[in-house]
Amino acid sequence: MRNALTRCVSALAVAALLLPLGTACGVGGEAGLVIYSGRNEGLIKPLLEKLEKSVGTKVEVRYGTSAELSAQLLEEGDKTKADLFLSQDAGALGALAKQGRLEKLPQPTLDKVAGQFRASAGEWVGVSGRVRVLAYNPSQVAKAPDSVRDLVKPEWKGKIGYAPTNASFQAFVTGMRVLDGDEATRNWLKGLKANDIKPYEDNLALLNAVDTGQVSLGLLNHYYWYEKVAEKGADKVTAKLHYLPGGDPGALINVAGVGVLKGSDHSAVAVKAVDFLLSKEAQTYFTDKTKEYPLASGVTSTVPGLPPLESLKAPEIDLGKLDSLQETLAMLREAGMV
Repeated sequence: MRNALTRCVSALAVAALLLPLGTACGVGGEAGLVIYSGRNEGLIKPLLEKLEKSVGTKVEVRYGTSAELSAQLLEEGDKTKADLFLSQDAGALGALAKQGRLEKLPQPTLDKVAGQFRASAGEWVGVSGRVRVLAYNPSQVAKAPDSVRDLVKPEWKGKIGYAPTNASFQAFVTGMRVLDGDEATRNWLKGLKANDIKPYEDNLALLNAVDTGQVSLGLLNHYYWYEKVAEKGADKVTAKLHYLPGGDPGALINVAGVGVLKGSDHSAVAVKAVDFLLSKEAQTYFTDKTKEYPLASGVTSTVPGLPPLESLKAPEIDLGKLDSLQETLAMLREAGMV
């Protein structure tokens, strides 16, 4: 797995470095719409090919990590050629919104998504959602804890796994900082380290470790488990999921989202592209391919056994405030977690 910590730090150091620009649907000619995509090319390219047909304009895409691209867009400022930023997480969009680099989206577009999954001032909107959960091995855990705050207790010593370089783990820690404050979060991280929490390269390795009993619990996103079940069959997966109640920080619902760059020469087409990403076709693509939650109203998940989004007890948090990644990384380093 690519080292997310290195990526994020490097993004700030070399933000002006241009990333390769490739077309989503062929090469040649002047781009009608330029998208910077923090979502993986293997996942998103087929959908962007459909987007190109839907908006009726040639599309070119620059791929990178969301942190890198957000930093690059801030460096480029009003000279950027980008019209649209498609981010893996809300924090990168929040960073751009804070600096005034995103246009407010039309209200009919915003109204397609519930308020907690879009910017409070309307500069970006979520297109798919993922929930933080506890994966546990039922042969080792009779009852999973109802709060991540309990994971520092002695009974969990040496039994917990995490993926420290994963962007979603770092966003979760950022969310905990917003909810509980820096001092409480720092103490919690130090408590986890003292409790001999086990690091894994990525969420797939972590889930496999829970499944095979290397650790009893794992902090990860919901969709890794559903992807494993879809691939292997439910009877081949030992691990179970626990959705945390009561607005716990460990129940954070984060989003992949999209925003239109301020000053775009193709803003009307860019808004059409946003509307396409919120269409039933695109929303169903996300739920089918990644097992994420669709966020547009009127679209429901097709994933067997996935709890309805409205049934989850996520913490109340402005996702745009998940933009302080560098502070989170510094705290993780201080605690010896990365």
